[in-house]
Amino acid sequence: MTDSLKKLPTVDALSTSDRAILETGLRRGATRREVMGWLIASGATIAAAGSIVSSATSVLAATPKKGGKLKFASDLHGPSDTLDPALNTSTIDYVRGRSMYNSLCQINDDLTTRPELAEEYSANKDFSVWTFKLRKNVKFHDGSPFTADDVVFTMNRHYGEKSTSKAKPLVADVKEWKKVDSHTVKAIMKSPNADLPVILGTPHFKILKAGTSDFQNPVGTGPFTLKEFKPGVRTIHVKNAHYWREGAHVDEIESFAITDKVARLSALLSGDVDLMQALDPKAIKKVESTSGVGIWSVPSGAYFGLCAMTHTAPGNSPDFVKALQYIQRRKKIVRSILKGQGTVGNDHPINVAYGADYCNELPVREHDLDKAKFHLKKSGVTSVELNVAEVAPGITDICLLAQREAKKIGLDMKIKKVPNDGYWGAVWMKTPLNVVTWNMRPTANVMMTLAFAPDAPWNDTLWKNPRLGKLLVESRAVSEPKKRHEMFCEMQKLIHNGSGMVIPAHRNYLDAKSDKVQGIGRMPLGALGGYEWPEFAWRADA
Repeated sequence: MTDSLKKLPTVDALSTSDRAILETGLRRGATRREVMGWLIASGATIAAAGSIVSSATSVLAATPKKGGKLKFASDLHGPSDTLDPALNTSTIDYVRGRSMYNSLCQINDDLTTRPELAEEYSANKDFSVWTFKLRKNVKFHDGSPFTADDVVFTMNRHYGEKSTSKAKPLVADVKEWKKVDSHTVKAIMKSPNADLPVILGTPHFKILKAGTSDFQNPVGTGPFTLKEFKPGVRTIHVKNAHYWREGAHVDEIESFAITDKVARLSALLSGDVDLMQALDPKAIKKVESTSGVGIWSVPSGAYFGLCAMTHTAPGNSPDFVKALQYIQRRKKIVRSILKGQGTVGNDHPINVAYGADYCNELPVREHDLDKAKFHLKKSGVTSVELNVAEVAPGITDICLLAQREAKKIGLDMKIKKVPNDGYWGAVWMKTPLNVVTWNMRPTANVMMTLAFAPDAPWNDTLWKNPRLGKLLVESRAVSEPKKRHEMFCEMQKLIHNGSGMVIPAHRNYLDAKSDKVQGIGRMPLGALGGYEWPEFAWRADA
């Protein structure tokens, strides 16, 4: 909720989720009568409802101010930081990418898409050919024109054995990117995919200038140009004075990481940073009781994971993984560790945030120490070491809770705390037991393709299931609701029963910011509105 609204006494009585619904309704064109009706149904008086809606409408109509600087503190950085969108792995990477580059398509808060560098896009009847008509008069930061050659070059980087793209499974359905003319391209599909526009709106598909190979000082078409990039230290972007559309309200953005969650919060409270990612749920009351700052909570399908690598012990024992799953106290995690800022997980990546593709008929795996003890005995495992970095607020506490439950069934689970810095390059997928956190993706298919497809570079546990891979491809062409739901349920069951993953909970995006910062959205695919804020954020005190 916009901060000016949150400070009204009548709005303070609303929950975070209710305030979000109010703001979303107004932004998407709900009438005053509709919003007042909802508020009255929630217990507000007619007078209070009218006051809230009037104030909300006024604030949302405010014109962004120009100028000033924003300082953003992420939770992780390291030597693997990169300005190559195809290799991005962390929030700070995605924020830099959103500052510098644009995509063909842009994702809205409700996960629909709209054109960005593509002026318009369309598909033939069976989604086997997509056509993208590109904007004219768009220029890169060095003054060179944006054309179809740049799109073809960018997309071709996601193909071939030598491609190092982290997202190449998402566009594996495309047989060829074909230049039609200087400002038209076609995607010729191997197999139909109705989700291609939303896929192209995800961070890895930012458009590069054709021929780009130096990512220490690349150029984009985005709202900010690069002034300084020091991996593991900081990045400074300055306003692109020749941006092709209205945007880039502030003059400068400085991005860096403060890996210690207490120090990161202290920096926000003291005014040293304006926006911070990954607020510890235990600090919610502290933020809410401090004037000048507020939380920014967005419900999502983002999740915590404990990864048991399936190619080596102990994860190569399905019984050990089952024991690890049965000791999870899922409801307590959401209630006590996340402070209600999340939902119970079920050892697969899809939750209710994915709508009709969520397999709601699959029973949640309950906490059961007898079953856990049975499977542990069958596995023969008695002692393990779990590598833990605080890759998302609460995950260390989740692991410590699992450690206590493991002791009850005779498992000695040692917790090895490792640094956040460099975690993704040195520990994740490289040790037998480690932790992971995943952002939500725009569709259930995209999420499972990235994290569980047999050929996915980010397959957390190296689990290879041909049936899952087949279903992922086939479901992209299915629009009949019942058949589609059956296919997605089968995929979730396969992951739930065999992947080596323990997913005890999904989390809201819980961040915090200065009240002086306006224009932050609620797109639920990443921190602070899905990384969209660099272009749209503005300072009320500018």
